[in-house]
Amino acid sequence: MNNDNHCNCHAHHHEHDHDHGTHHHEPMKSRYEQAFERFDLHLHDEIVQEEVKTLISRNLDENRNDEALRFLLGAIELTSLKVTDSEDSILQMVERVNRYVNDNPTLPHPAGICVYPRFVSVVSNSLEVEDMEVSTVCGGFPSAQTFPELKTVETALAVKDGATEIDTVMPVGYFLVGDYDTVYNEIDETKLACGQDTPLKVILETGALQTAVNVKKAAILAIYSGADYIKTSTGKVEPGATPAAVYTMCRTIKEYYEQTGTQIGIKVAGGVRTVEDALKYYTIVKEVLGDEWLDNRLFRIGASGLANAILGEIIGKKAEVF
Repeated sequence: MNNDNHCNCHAHHHEHDHDHGTHHHEPMKSRYEQAFERFDLHLHDEIVQEEVKTLISRNLDENRNDEALRFLLGAIELTSLKVTDSEDSILQMVERVNRYVNDNPTLPHPAGICVYPRFVSVVSNSLEVEDMEVSTVCGGFPSAQTFPELKTVETALAVKDGATEIDTVMPVGYFLVGDYDTVYNEIDETKLACGQDTPLKVILETGALQTAVNVKKAAILAIYSGADYIKTSTGKVEPGATPAAVYTMCRTIKEYYEQTGTQIGIKVAGGVRTVEDALKYYTIVKEVLGDEWLDNRLFRIGASGLANAILGEIIGKKAEVF
């Protein structure tokens, strides 16, 4: 994915900082208001629910096929974010993946492994699959309620240890009270700590945002602050991912793409447990964003048990591989 695109956004915010002419009587619009004005924010939750329900009922059946299942298996980030994780348990997870890829050269393998920062070096040093990502959750996950300095240090240390992707949580409390400057600055600093080559996924925690308008504004703000992907949830707040939230995020990504030509990725995480759930999200992404997003560099699912369920469907028997 082209990571240079965000610099344009930053430049394109700062143009507005010189506009303080004395002839204006109305207060200046902030750069965030200017960004929000480029998007359709006339969203009604009931209508969004209806639209996504119709989209799924109309298109889901045609996606119940081997091609979709194989794509989904290759889009999963195997995730272990438990209090009880240890170097041993993470190493065992990685070894299961190594064994699976060795034994099944014709089957897709997951897109990556997502762990807490302290286990990045374990994954990085033991994963034998060239084209799998090492993801980690940084910045005071899952609440993001820590010092901004620690967020950037944690991110930089994770990258140094071999993380190839960083997932961070938007500071939702600041977002909800309208302190967009703090939200922007924290994400922007985290992106700088990632460096140009390490994609940043920003978790919106859609279950805490509650309305489609909030989800859309948070998505816009995350993208303008430097997100390469926007992600639904931490998996620690209920509800996790929902079809309505993913639909709203996809529509935002699409509008942004139409305005800028830049593709932002989407990661669905938080309670995605069944093959049926995964197929619903696949259907939403395919219908809203189109086939160009059916690429595991742009569409991910974060889950722990899902890979076995999808593999079982593909091979036609119960799978306990991952």
